[in-house]
Amino acid sequence: MPAIDAATERAASVFGASEDGTKIISVETYALSVPLEKPIADSNAALTHWIVPVVEVKTSDGFVGTGISGVHNAPELLCDIVQKYYAPALLGAPADDIVGTWNRMYWQPTHWMGRAGTVHMALAMVDIALWDIAAQRAGMPLWKLLGGSAAPVEAYNTNGGWLNFSDSELVADLLDLVDQGWKRVKIKVGSADWREDVRRVRAVRAAIGDEVTLMCDANQKWDFSTAARILPYLEEARMDWVEEPLHPEDVDGHARLQSLTTLDIAGGEAIYSYQQFSTFMSRNAYRVVQPDVTRLGGITEWRNVATQAGAMGIRMAPHAGDMMQVHQHLVGTVLSEAKPLVEFIPWTREAFLDRSRIEAGMMTRPQVPGASTAIKPEARRNWQIRAVGASQSL
Repeated sequence: MPAIDAATERAASVFGASEDGTKIISVETYALSVPLEKPIADSNAALTHWIVPVVEVKTSDGFVGTGISGVHNAPELLCDIVQKYYAPALLGAPADDIVGTWNRMYWQPTHWMGRAGTVHMALAMVDIALWDIAAQRAGMPLWKLLGGSAAPVEAYNTNGGWLNFSDSELVADLLDLVDQGWKRVKIKVGSADWREDVRRVRAVRAAIGDEVTLMCDANQKWDFSTAARILPYLEEARMDWVEEPLHPEDVDGHARLQSLTTLDIAGGEAIYSYQQFSTFMSRNAYRVVQPDVTRLGGITEWRNVATQAGAMGIRMAPHAGDMMQVHQHLVGTVLSEAKPLVEFIPWTREAFLDRSRIEAGMMTRPQVPGASTAIKPEARRNWQIRAVGASQSL
């Protein structure tokens, strides 16, 4: 069970003592299919759109909290879980009891169907919506409610270096990012032949020079032998980290791989609980943890992972399945020796009323009260997926 801390207690206290003003009176779900500027591919998926499942939770005193996720496909699964299993337990419940609600939802009968994947991601949507309400009622952006600093946060650009790009397109794409002022960029690896990855990595490093920090992401594609074989070449290219080299639940493999290299092994976007993260961190299987607020059980569980990583001196660079909308509030809100870092992916910025803001690789904190998850009405009109979602109310 996630620990109750001062920020969570403060979130509850801003609702005031009146019970009748904090009840949840409606739960609505829907999903957007947002087109990308150009088709992209990594070692596992080829995309033309990014899908944003949404839940809107309304209270009896007029606040609407918005929770979001981010998926390649099947948004109806998340919306169905929220509507069929979570909404009946939410309606009439107090909106200020965030940890209590987390536990009630976690221990719904769906617990026995899955403590990861769609069940847990649906829980994240609800949890994000409740934190959004808490920040709105406090009259402050979520990062301030959580005690975060107003200082800008460094970002790295992961919207480049795709596997469907030719070598020349890859180099041109990364050079364009550098020209825009990005000092940290990431490329995709995991080609059918690992030697192609070596060629592409060398070409990129030669083009961007030594002053730009370079990372790579295999998206779980390698087996241990392939990963171990390519490591010396990635060291030669001075990679900052190697992301998801193996099956995401292979603790032993990641720990063995980390012991073979001075590079940092990174991962976590496909891990769904703070218990799993704790195992990876205690085994020195990750030196960079990448918790995703939409894959974990929302903000409540994300903060458990961040606190442990900070206490252990492990770097954290969240995976942005939310396209950074929530993570722009979360990074840098727990004590850590590691400098805050956030992943920048711009695919769905036009869907939100309070879009993220980046300049020269630095993210500025949002100033609008809430979690920056509210959807633009025109985005819903233009991109809502038919026949996905529903609504329930008291």
